[in-house]
Amino acid sequence: MDLGVYESLLTERLFAELQQSPSLYAEYATVDDSEQALVITRHLLPLIERSLKAAPSAEARLQLVRKIVSALPQASVAEEALHQIESHRISRLDEVRHVSALTAGRLPRPATPFSDTALMTNARHEPTLAAELRAELASADQVDLLCAFVKWQGLRLLEDQLNELRQRNVPLRVITTTYLGATDARALDALVNEFGADVRVNYELDRTRLHAKAWLMRRKTGFHTAYVGSSNLSHAALVDGLEWNVRLSAISTPHLLEKFRTTFDSYWENKEFEAYRPEVDRQRLDSALDIAAGRQSRGQVTIMLSGLEVRPKAYQAEMLEQLDAERSVHNRHRNLIVAATGTGKTVIAALDYRHLREIHGRDLKLLFVAHRKEILLQSRRMYQEVLIDPTFGELLVDGDAPTKWRHVFASIQSLTQHRLSTLPPDHFDVVVVDEFHHAEAASYRRLLNHVQALELLGLTATPERGDGVDVRELFGGRVAAELRLWDALDQNLLCPFHYFGIHDQTDLETLEWKRGRYDLAELSNVYTGNDSRTRIVLRELRDKVADLGKMRALGFCVSVEHARYMADRFVAAGIKAQAVSADTSPTDRRNALAQLRTREINAIFAVDLFNEGLDIPDVDTVLFLRPTESATVFLQQLGRGLRLTEGKTVLTALDFVGHQRKEFRFDQRFRALTGHSRKELERQVSQGFPFLPSGSQIVLDSVARELVLENIRQQVSPKWAALVSEVRSHPGMELASYLDASGRSLEDILRSGKSWTTLCRDAGKTDVSPGPREQDLIKRIRSIAHIDDRLRWQAYRDILQQEIPTESSLDRRLAEMLFYSLFPGGGDFDGPLSAFEGLRSEPVLNEMRQVVDIGFSAAHRSTSALGDAEPALADVPLALHASYTREEILAALDWTSQGRVPNTMREGVAWCQTVNADALLITLKKSDTDYSPTTMYRDFALSPVLFHWESQSTTSSSSPTGQRYLNHRENGSHILLFVREAKTNSLGTAPYVFLGPADYVTHEGDRPTAITWRLRRPMPMEMFIASRAAVA
Repeated sequence: MDLGVYESLLTERLFAELQQSPSLYAEYATVDDSEQALVITRHLLPLIERSLKAAPSAEARLQLVRKIVSALPQASVAEEALHQIESHRISRLDEVRHVSALTAGRLPRPATPFSDTALMTNARHEPTLAAELRAELASADQVDLLCAFVKWQGLRLLEDQLNELRQRNVPLRVITTTYLGATDARALDALVNEFGADVRVNYELDRTRLHAKAWLMRRKTGFHTAYVGSSNLSHAALVDGLEWNVRLSAISTPHLLEKFRTTFDSYWENKEFEAYRPEVDRQRLDSALDIAAGRQSRGQVTIMLSGLEVRPKAYQAEMLEQLDAERSVHNRHRNLIVAATGTGKTVIAALDYRHLREIHGRDLKLLFVAHRKEILLQSRRMYQEVLIDPTFGELLVDGDAPTKWRHVFASIQSLTQHRLSTLPPDHFDVVVVDEFHHAEAASYRRLLNHVQALELLGLTATPERGDGVDVRELFGGRVAAELRLWDALDQNLLCPFHYFGIHDQTDLETLEWKRGRYDLAELSNVYTGNDSRTRIVLRELRDKVADLGKMRALGFCVSVEHARYMADRFVAAGIKAQAVSADTSPTDRRNALAQLRTREINAIFAVDLFNEGLDIPDVDTVLFLRPTESATVFLQQLGRGLRLTEGKTVLTALDFVGHQRKEFRFDQRFRALTGHSRKELERQVSQGFPFLPSGSQIVLDSVARELVLENIRQQVSPKWAALVSEVRSHPGMELASYLDASGRSLEDILRSGKSWTTLCRDAGKTDVSPGPREQDLIKRIRSIAHIDDRLRWQAYRDILQQEIPTESSLDRRLAEMLFYSLFPGGGDFDGPLSAFEGLRSEPVLNEMRQVVDIGFSAAHRSTSALGDAEPALADVPLALHASYTREEILAALDWTSQGRVPNTMREGVAWCQTVNADALLITLKKSDTDYSPTTMYRDFALSPVLFHWESQSTTSSSSPTGQRYLNHRENGSHILLFVREAKTNSLGTAPYVFLGPADYVTHEGDRPTAITWRLRRPMPMEMFIASRAAVA
């Protein structure tokens, strides 16, 4: 047997071969349940094909097919046995026409059969793409075209076929861009006016948003085909260019056709692709094409001419929703937004201000504060764009003074004690403070102490400052919304990075650890004068950076002595470098930064890096020369090199890793970089981080990878004895206080058979004996850690304090929701009342109340009662956009009222007759694997209000269940959508997010039936980002 990788099902033959080869070692894996049917089918396909080829005649093949079909269990499968028109021949159906059209002749067929795939390279004796498309279009019932640009000459090649599409009323959808200014505006006009196409254009000028080239021909018969490759709609691409195109088929590659369709539909629903109407949009298109081609400078387009509403991008909308939840759910009106420099914090502030004006139904007085006039001018411009008001805002800076004092953009220097004293504290309704990390300065503190606005919003890229101040403390330790690194990279707001983790042969395990960090003096002694480590740094730098003479590097050091030592060693090695610190005079500091910009020096080594002056967008190399304990500070250090500038394609980050103390948290660093959970992180490190944003890479050398893995494993499952020791030394018995002080999370505490109660008992904090049901209850505490709507939070707290309201059906259902959360099988109780009465003496109830409070305090989505969206369900205690377990959903919808218990429900749908509703419980990731191309495009969001759902494989559209789905409005029943990203999260079984009631839009297929639903309210942007089929 050959050595190497396999993906073969383990057969008796393979197993026997391996048993007979003692020198070989075999690795086995389990086939995921969701993929078993397809994997086994693929395994059988060549076996069946070989047997059919070996059969001596058509009759023998026919008999073999009958045997195979008869072995399958479903009765309807027998109808798929082959029928013979002529003996000794096997026939296939080629076309069906109406009797009245018999004289019309057969439809053209492409050279490549509809059922086949092919790679087309415009080679000799191979049909051109243009010829194949002409034949394909003749039989298409819907056509979708996706291409970066459209040329008039390419359009002419298909003119007759496109005209024929219009005559047959075949929908033609085209998505294109202004990429490189290559599109002919005349061609787009013709597509719309002459050929009846719906055309959508992306006008993005700052980046290439679409580079794909693809056609999709859909047919009512199911024989869909597609072409994906390098050919735009141009003469050269379609006829004689060296273009490669893959022909796909719904028969041979169904999951690829499905991905094409869902991705195209997602782009089509994306507002960044705008409908093109020649009579209205031609001038805008011409201007965008000229700018993209370099024929016209962009200049400043006046607001009144553009008149286009500024819409938040998905990541901005998610941040705005989180900010709204802080106010509406938690009544918090002093909030902080964290986002890297250059990623659009001001846009979010302006969009938030527009939203606040809509909520309050009136104009709101605004004070926007920054420390530089340039920032104030840019910010006022952004507010004007968002509000579509070119007169909005007055300046208070450098001699400019407001006259109306309604919307003021002020420098902090201008807000003197005297000026503030002339303004009532509540004069401004909304106060926005940019670069909020300056807030500790006296001038900012004076402002913050004076104003009493309805809303205070702080904006910063650096919540932790170099002097140890954490501005989050001014907001109760909270960040209302943060732009995650991977979201910024996905949106091309930041430069991609190549991060290299390199073992530096140092051992820090014996160094002292105090107040959450290494002793700085000891750390400096280890690094300063360590020439062998410096040789590793220089070697790796020469290996990873192409030209050190063109490099602009920042090195982060532990002390001034360490920074000076590194600068001296770099100079000795022929690399021009300087050390900069708080001891450096302002003039020398400015000169060093200027020299780095002009490459007179190639590296600066710094300690106090968070000084405002150390902002050099051109930095292309970052050296981490000390362990950074805080993930926030690590991201701020990395962020110094992530600014986008012309000519910089990637940031090179070299992190020198030694043996660390067990308290050091690599998991926090890599979670901040990737967004993965701690448990998922271990697998990602092992596999080499395969799912990073495009262009970014994380590469760990073999020693560094093992050090990081071992450290992460310790953090994923910290030893119980270590937790006991931490709790023993922590004052008090409040779980939230301990989690905040220790940096731990609920998943560390709520383990199988363990909890905060047992932890406090083991730490000697309490001598209260366990209650009779404590072990059962401890296993279920995790099931109430997700409570994120006020109605349920208050109800659960009351019940856990033995205040059990039962006056209404709403109260009864809430009690049953908590009861079945704790006892999914019903326990041995008569019902919720007897259960809660029996739990009175359980000490663990106090922990449950704390866990419910912790869950609610972290709620980050605004919710609304189901009755607001569907009055007929006002007695159902569910809130749109809140999170619910299966047990809570079934209890809330009275599914349990018929003597059923939630743990017996196995399907993804539940018909709840009492409330006349179908609950669709949808898990987006069907497979436990990270990526499953065959299962991930079944259930997905097309837009924030459109959701594509696939029924169970046995459900026919003509069955009673199928008809109930399709005709729910006519029959008065309800469709309720509950969606979760994966089956599990860090606490175990993941809850579902309730998207609310939905209405039928359209359907296709049978067994399963694919239905598109329209939600009554847009889904939370967090869920749209998780469930959308494509990122545009």
